[in-house]
Amino acid sequence: MSKSIRPQIILTALALCLGFAPPPAAAQDFPSKSLKMVVPFPPGGAVDILGRLIGERMAEQMGQPVVVENRPGANGNVAAEAVGKSPADGYTLLIAGNGLATNTALYPNTPVKMLTDFAPVAWVGYAPLIMVTATAFPAKSMKEVIDMAKAEPGKITYASAGSGSSAHLGAELLKSMAQVDMLHVPYKGGAPAIVDLIGGRVTFMLLDPPQSLPHIKSQRLKPLVVGSAARFAPLPGVPTMAEAGYPDMEATVWWGVVVPVRTPKDVVARLNAEINKALANPRVREKLQELGVTTDAKTSEQFGAYLRRETERWVELAKRVGIQAD
Repeated sequence: MSKSIRPQIILTALALCLGFAPPPAAAQDFPSKSLKMVVPFPPGGAVDILGRLIGERMAEQMGQPVVVENRPGANGNVAAEAVGKSPADGYTLLIAGNGLATNTALYPNTPVKMLTDFAPVAWVGYAPLIMVTATAFPAKSMKEVIDMAKAEPGKITYASAGSGSSAHLGAELLKSMAQVDMLHVPYKGGAPAIVDLIGGRVTFMLLDPPQSLPHIKSQRLKPLVVGSAARFAPLPGVPTMAEAGYPDMEATVWWGVVVPVRTPKDVVARLNAEINKALANPRVREKLQELGVTTDAKTSEQFGAYLRRETERWVELAKRVGIQAD
């Protein structure tokens, strides 16, 4: 046995005897096996689309498979709990949207807490929510929908991917600002909600571009208004909320990636670099542009600061407006 190897073996054995675990692998050795990207909604929604797009590119870059696992339920809390309780080694990631911040306000008794049980990894991007109805629906503007709601309280229905989702919260804010009564119809994900929306079984939905644009282009859905401050480039003829008479109303959706809080910092930094590299890939950027998603590179610290601000904003807003998960 080499003298240079023997001391290391002795030190490792001594550490094990004393109850110390060996140090985690350095970021340069990561990953040595496949990664898992957990999506908190069923296949076909925006989070699923983005998770698979990013995961595919990360796999090419890192030389290890990235397996996408859909774990829907409780507006992302089922997936969050599973990821929060997984080993903090960087091999299990959670990609999600606004629920990373809003669930703190809507589900205060969840077993895992976003700001204390997770480490922010990377910002993915954002997009405006678009108010869409079935093409056959008679209203041609958001004002007409509001007028219908005022004329017949409770008759106008709006769909969402689930209680606490961006579509739910955006519509609740609209209800509050317009002072109208509209009925929330939650679904288990965006895909089944869209099916009923196209079929005319619900009146409208505030939908993100990755899910809405294909149906708008095929004329199965009709856009009435966009939730961004400025007009949305893929739909230049559609007015903003401000132009529709609600200057203080913005409805957007954003996405990000987190891991369990005790994940080594160098592994978090490596994941951040790989995700940002994937988002900067020309093919990925072209696809994101096609989906109406705007992105820019952020460090994990920058995304963490954004996540804290969003959480504080929604906690305050939920208390003030009285928004609750159904």
